[in-house]
Amino acid sequence: MSNRHSATLLISCPDSHGLVAAIANFLLTYNANILHADQHQDPVENLFLMRVQWDLNGFSLPMDSFAAAFAPIAEKHNMQWQVSLSVRKPRMAIFVSKYEHCLVDLLHRYSIGELDCDIPVIISNHEDCRRLAEFHGIPYHVIAVTKDNKAEAEARQWALLEEAEVDLIVLARYMQVLSQKFVERYPHRVINIHHSFLPAFDGAKPYHRAFARGVKLIGATSHYVTEILDDGPIIEQEVTRISHRDDVDDLIQKGRDLERVVLSRAVRWHLENRILAYNNKTVIFD
Repeated sequence: MSNRHSATLLISCPDSHGLVAAIANFLLTYNANILHADQHQDPVENLFLMRVQWDLNGFSLPMDSFAAAFAPIAEKHNMQWQVSLSVRKPRMAIFVSKYEHCLVDLLHRYSIGELDCDIPVIISNHEDCRRLAEFHGIPYHVIAVTKDNKAEAEARQWALLEEAEVDLIVLARYMQVLSQKFVERYPHRVINIHHSFLPAFDGAKPYHRAFARGVKLIGATSHYVTEILDDGPIIEQEVTRISHRDDVDDLIQKGRDLERVVLSRAVRWHLENRILAYNNKTVIFD
């Protein structure tokens, strides 16, 4: 389904009777043609979550007046909400170190239009991936990070991100831990790929530890980054079977295939406004 000339509304609020009707009737008042609607109730948290997308052709409410018009319903039901327009492409920055497989995959999907975004900047702590960025015509900035200059390095990164007006940051095997101060600037707007099926084998060298443990499945996990390492809300996961014949190099090779796919799915779902995060978990709307 094309997202052109559409708006998408994401809603989270305490569950109660009449929520779907209230939202639908509001949109109908302004002649909205709903393209897609999906909802989820969490009975444990007494929480209602919804995604609704509608065609803006014929929609009689100017979108710059949407917030004021929707405010009474939002206040009545204690809603947290956000609305996005398809005509505005999100601006995505990519952080990468030396491993290029996830970057290659993201840039390929971006170049063929699968990821509907702009990529104004790629930031790295190594020179290794510069040729890929230059091939795609994307500015590539190398900012070395050490334990002694981390604050200074992140300040330079912030400056680049602010200048590029970035909405989303993707860590495509960026082998540095972001500071709490950095993460707090971009809540639920930093996506990481971790090379294990979290919560198993978080932290460094998960494939080596998986091999030492003798597991029969390895996986990859894409998640939002929080101040706690590898503990943010999980967006997507995938696994593949291994055997006693596989050594660490085999695990790494098989895992890289998972990492590419899992990261690209998570990024695409975020760009399409399909994710709502709450209580350190996520709902992914179809």
